[in-house]
Amino acid sequence: MAESVCFARPGGNSLAASAASHRWKVLGVGVAANASFIAAANGLPATAVWLRSAYQIDNGGLGLLLGALGIGAALSELPWGAAADRWGDRRVLLYGLGATALILAVMALFLAPRPDRVPSLPVAMACMALLGLAGGSVNGASGRAVMRWFADGERGLAMSIRQTAVPLGGGLGALVLPWLAFAMGFRWVYAVLAAFCLASAWLTWRWLHEPTHLAAPASARRHAHDNASPLRSLRVWRIALAIGILCAPQFAVLSFASVFLHDAAHVAVSGIAATLCAVQLGAMAMRIWSGRHTDRRGNRRAWLRHCTLIAALMFVPLALCAAVGQGVPATLTMVAVVLAGIAVSAWHGVAYTELATQAGAERAGTALGLANTLVFAAYFAAPAAIPLLLDSGGWAGVWLLAGACAATAWPLFPRAGDGPGN
Repeated sequence: MAESVCFARPGGNSLAASAASHRWKVLGVGVAANASFIAAANGLPATAVWLRSAYQIDNGGLGLLLGALGIGAALSELPWGAAADRWGDRRVLLYGLGATALILAVMALFLAPRPDRVPSLPVAMACMALLGLAGGSVNGASGRAVMRWFADGERGLAMSIRQTAVPLGGGLGALVLPWLAFAMGFRWVYAVLAAFCLASAWLTWRWLHEPTHLAAPASARRHAHDNASPLRSLRVWRIALAIGILCAPQFAVLSFASVFLHDAAHVAVSGIAATLCAVQLGAMAMRIWSGRHTDRRGNRRAWLRHCTLIAALMFVPLALCAAVGQGVPATLTMVAVVLAGIAVSAWHGVAYTELATQAGAERAGTALGLANTLVFAAYFAAPAAIPLLLDSGGWAGVWLLAGACAATAWPLFPRAGDGPGN
């Protein structure tokens, strides 16, 4: 049975009202924390041309440098999530955001490329890996906080709003960081990212604390913590695996749609920017709508299975556009990219809510950490695999395989009538 949050105590109407209002501040902390790390994780790849030049590396070295951040996050997500379950959301977010800001500050002061000194590739990779290790703290802890502050009928919307931090942070990073890299160098890129993390840490210190309005006594919460780890639940593993699988075609669109539109459809730079912007804005809107929709209908499981199939089908028109090539108007190809990108990005908040609900709010950090470990594995694997797929099957093969990958997640999500067991 899903856990719920009670905002009432006998004689505690003012406390209940204060808690009901404060939970939106907690949600704001979750959005800011995630956006501050995603601005680095998704924003630094937007500076790829300047990274390659500043660090004096080739495309292979560039791939290793950017991949190191994803590997670091993948290795740390699960331990950070388990730490949040044991020591609390506030402590983990403060330590994690503080460490992320410190690493970025050190990179800005001592390890940014300069005309007289360029860090070696292994040193730069180590810094990126450390950045990922520290930044992996934000997902599990912030998601656990949202689960503990919001009631079951609101969690879909709240978690979906939290997940808008991914396109929000990525969009801000892609907007600001390339200009900083070009005009002022990477010292300022890292410094601005460090300031963003420090601001999120301050919001965490100011607003995130233990939800004292919870109806369950401390003994009951200790009992919940002593229950079996969510890592022993087959259903938790299935949902986490489905989330990781669905992220592979999503990262395929986010990382290579610009290359596809430029090389295959000959879309101008302005058209590419407009297409990717539409994908991000559409993903944000659909995540919020889907969270609210499933809260009202109570149909998270059915919606996830339907959304997975729709996402898989949306890659078929994109593959057809790629197969026909110049015979398809560029505008139609751009629309196909937008539809596929939005469809494969709309499920995030609902899926994370269902996963956390299965684990229970007190153990949600571990489950969310598991999911994001698989997400960052896809973050690394999908862009690495696409060049190989291009050589064998062309763009049509890439997009058909992306759709097939999305379809494999369908049987992993539980059906609406399944019970609460494994």
